[in-house]
Amino acid sequence: MNLNRRTVLLAGAGAAAGLLPGLAGTAAAAARDLQPYASYWYPDSLPAGTPGTGITWRSLKTWSAASDADLAFNASSVPLAARFTPTPANTTARSGQARIQSLVSFGPTASNPSQGAATADYYALTHWSYVDELIFWGGSSGEGLILAPNAPIVDAAHRHGVPVLGNVFLPPVAYGGQLQWTRDLVQKDSTGHYPLAAQLVAVADAYGFDGWFVNAETSGGNAALATDMLGFLKELKALGTAKGQRVTWYDSMTVGGSVSWQGALNSQNQTFFQSADSMFIDFRWSQSTLASSGTLAQQLGRNRYELWAGVDVEASGTSKVVNWNAIVPTTTAHVTSIGFYRPEWTRNHLPASRTPGDFHASDDLFWTGATLDPSKPNTTASWRAPAVSVADRSTVTSVPFATVFNTGHGLKWYENGAATSGTAWNHLGLQDRLPSRRWVVRTTGQRPAVTFDFADAWRGGSSLLVDGAGDAPATLDLYSTRLPLGADTVVELTHRVDAGSAGVELAVATAEPGTAGGAPPYTYFPLSTGSGWVTSTVRLTGLSGEIRALGVRLTATSGPVRWRLGGLAVREAVVTPAAPTGLRVTDADGGSLRFAWDGAPGPVRHYELYRTFPDGSRRFLGGTCQSAFYVGGLVPEQGETAARFELRSVGELFTVSTASTTTHTW
Repeated sequence: MNLNRRTVLLAGAGAAAGLLPGLAGTAAAAARDLQPYASYWYPDSLPAGTPGTGITWRSLKTWSAASDADLAFNASSVPLAARFTPTPANTTARSGQARIQSLVSFGPTASNPSQGAATADYYALTHWSYVDELIFWGGSSGEGLILAPNAPIVDAAHRHGVPVLGNVFLPPVAYGGQLQWTRDLVQKDSTGHYPLAAQLVAVADAYGFDGWFVNAETSGGNAALATDMLGFLKELKALGTAKGQRVTWYDSMTVGGSVSWQGALNSQNQTFFQSADSMFIDFRWSQSTLASSGTLAQQLGRNRYELWAGVDVEASGTSKVVNWNAIVPTTTAHVTSIGFYRPEWTRNHLPASRTPGDFHASDDLFWTGATLDPSKPNTTASWRAPAVSVADRSTVTSVPFATVFNTGHGLKWYENGAATSGTAWNHLGLQDRLPSRRWVVRTTGQRPAVTFDFADAWRGGSSLLVDGAGDAPATLDLYSTRLPLGADTVVELTHRVDAGSAGVELAVATAEPGTAGGAPPYTYFPLSTGSGWVTSTVRLTGLSGEIRALGVRLTATSGPVRWRLGGLAVREAVVTPAAPTGLRVTDADGGSLRFAWDGAPGPVRHYELYRTFPDGSRRFLGGTCQSAFYVGGLVPEQGETAARFELRSVGELFTVSTASTTTHTW
């Protein structure tokens, strides 16, 4: 089986497009499609004929940032965060050994909205702490072969310290692949350089992602073509390294130019591996070929964990039969890293009626395992969840730090506990840094259920819900951190009791557990309680040094207890961001509008756009980390001659600036 035997399905895969969060009505067909989409290209020459509906054929060779009309919508703005590895949550997870690469198709190649859409049904990955590299998977012979990832995906991944790679897909002949496209990719100019390598690096630099996954599966080549591919790969890596980018090679083309999946690192592909940062080993691997691959990597002076052993979970997910001991044995050092192909199975296998909660329950089973507690992993289950073998990581290292437990999709949009839009939405760029260990609960009684919940929220689209009998105190680990403690450091929690009653305490540790799987040495601070949402501000009296872990402890006074956590912040002074300026409509067609603005000086987490009405009310239209945004489906209110809009900056503490305003005459 090869990686792309099923990729042809991408061309017909459905994805929400057009509408964005909080819009009223249905978008009417417009004479011009102003909706920006994720970018895709052919290397140079285009197919014969004409593209299908909704598809635009483009040549990467002729691309330039200056002529890219959608660049402002597609360029990530969140830098790649540094990560650290805390003491592992259990005794089986290893640090410094196997990591995980994830190849995900978030949508179709064509007509994939740049900045989210008006549906909550989306693969909103949240288990970033186990992922070391994300591949924006896709491409098809009828649409385009080179894919740049959506900005929201890159922004969310970067907050969690995960690099994102675009995809270069040269498809098998059986799926429309043409050898000319391979030749186009590796063409040389008069100076002997590879212009398409420079173009790929320029795209990743302009769009703000981290490099390329190169997958050459078009058969019919020869040794000369393989030599050109090797030269192209070397130049791509050299140019990319200078920009902080990386290259991953897929085990497909051999040194002779043929396409022959080895299922190993060996003499047929080692020169390609040596010219890249890592290599995805095709699914044909065996225990012996992985063992020899790891040994060869080390003999070449490379790290064996730069090899990703492919695990295809697209069709069967957690029912996939995998020889885990060939990759991540439990009693000896890990052999290679893991490369998951299409883990969005956790969403796709669910019925069409699936909810965000259904998806996260499925995704938690995939990444954490049936116990749903990484401190108590099931080490004997046939599905060896990543939490069993791989140590989690965190990026929570500086103050201020805040979260409203927003997963990047929701059924409504909330502000201060009230819905300001009743429209479902997704936009991963709005996702918070989320707890890395889901969910560690320490109790001598019945374990409560812990979930992201979408029925209510303090801000964004979701909150954290703890629901259980409350027959014994329960401590929930939330964040592993490296937060400096100053004289003015406080922790704020916004929370609410929905049923029963309980005493609530903030749990703070300034040291890590002495051994893997141990409990942090928490100090507990009581929180104020009351009806409705309550914000408690806690001074960390008596503590010094660094905050290493944050959690909460619930002690029921009457149960069962349903308790909701809507926000958590660690701060010193409250800082309000500067306002954006120059909000304007740059293009319009009926109810479809493109907005742009000048970004605020200083740190800004994201921007939020609203439509305001004569009665003083306002409706949330969407948020983004970029300085441009598209809205579709707007209609005039009765008697309205011009629509009014407000844009605000949102800071790391979710403080909000004053507004920049504009109007649009109907």
